[in-house]
Parts: sequence; C-alpha cells; structure tokens
Amino acid sequence: MHLPLSSAVVPLLDYVDAVGSTNHELLARAARGDAQHLSALVTTNQTAGRGRLGREWIAPPGKTLAVSVLLAPTQASIESLSWMPLIGGLAMARAVRGLVNDRTVTLKWPNDVQIEGMKVSGLLSELVADGSGVVVGAGLNLTIERDELPTSVSTSLLLEDAEPGVDLALSSYLRELRSLFEQYCEGEFDAVHSGIADAVRTECGTIGRRVRVELPGGARIFGTAETVDDHGQLVVKDDANGSLQHVAAGDVTHLRYE
Repeated sequence: MHLPLSSAVVPLLDYVDAVGSTNHELLARAARGDAQHLSALVTTNQTAGRGRLGREWIAPPGKTLAVSVLLAPTQASIESLSWMPLIGGLAMARAVRGLVNDRTVTLKWPNDVQIEGMKVSGLLSELVADGSGVVVGAGLNLTIERDELPTSVSTSLLLEDAEPGVDLALSSYLRELRSLFEQYCEGEFDAVHSGIADAVRTECGTIGRRVRVELPGGARIFGTAETVDDHGQLVVKDDANGSLQHVAAGDVTHLRYE
C-alpha cells in the first residue's frame, strides 16, 4: 500500500499486508536492534491483536487500521515513559477530531478514544524488554459496518460519516503523536512543565463522570472521576468512604445511571 502522507511523518514506516500483532512484531524488532525511534509498523489486517488486560482484539480484514510506533528517546527515564499511553491516546483523539464533523471526540482514561461516547479506537502500550523505549499500538475502526462492530458501544469512522482513507487517517495520527511527543521532550519529560498533563485533563471525557473501576487484583471502585493527577493516574472519589483513590491501572466503565 502506498502511504506518502504517512511516510513523510516518521523516519521509517513499514506497511505489511497482514501480521499477528503489530505491537508484538515491533517489540521483537526493537529487541533485535532493527527498529529506531519513531519507527512505525502498519497493517489493515491484524490477525492476533491484543487489547488491554490481555483481551483479544479482533477486526474484519481491511476495515481497521492497526499501527505501532516505537518511542525511544535517548535521555528518558522509565518513569517518564509512563506518560506514553496517555500521549498516544491524546494524539488519536486529536486526529479523530480532525476527521469527523460536528462530533464530540474525547479521551477515555487511560487510552480509548470515543466519538459521542462510542469507542472508535483503543491503544495498548508496551515497554521494550530492555527498558529503552515504549511501543505504542493503536487500532482505529475505519469502515466497519454496524453489524460488524465488536461491541454495542463501538463505532467506526464510516458510521460517523467520515471516510478519510488509510493514509490520511494514519498520517493525522502520526503527526499528532510526533508533535505531542516532541512537546513532552522539550518539557524535559515532565508532563506538568510540558503542558501534557493539562492537555490530557482538558480532553479526558472520564473526568466528572461516575465510573466503575476494575482493578488488576479484582477489586472494584465505584465513584466519581475527579481528575488525572500529575503522574497520569485517575483520581476517583470512592462512593464507599469518600476517599480519593489514585488509580494507576484499571479498566474503567463510564456509568450512565446512578
């Protein structure tokens, strides 16, 4: 596939007709030293994709975009890399907003993108084995029809009256990702100083919502999402005791009713 707009954004872009997981493949390349900072691997047919919390991610061939990008700054600490998932989610939210008309596009913490509350994109970030960088993987629903959607709360660009094509959609995301990452670097990998933390808070649709948070150990929190703290954690006011819980990892559901 010819992707001139996208190829102009990153130093290395590799399109493959099909791959099990773009994240898995790019992580392997990074471990071998065969990938550099801002290398991107792209397909429209990911056959063994993975979502957050080990979930399987399945999409009809040719109707979704899967892209993984290696972010490997030379001077960043492992702690500073913890903001990469939110940066990736923010980049996708901004890209999607530029592709759809008169739609509300928000970031659902930590890294889903929603159009009018319906999921159009999900991201999964994974640390390179030696800690030298992070692979940020993203899936974007392009032309999935309603009866092909994986869940009842999903959507696609097609269903939102947008058909940008692979290259325009991909290049829009890559430009936003590169711009936000460079902003983060210029801010010395400090989310507050760089303005990244405020940008995430501004565009995060989870803040102010009643939520259910399923924690990795199986516990649940019901409450109201108050903010995203300076470490990228979701701050939830717990219904049980009114305390503020800082959530570093968890599966968040926006609750529609009390």
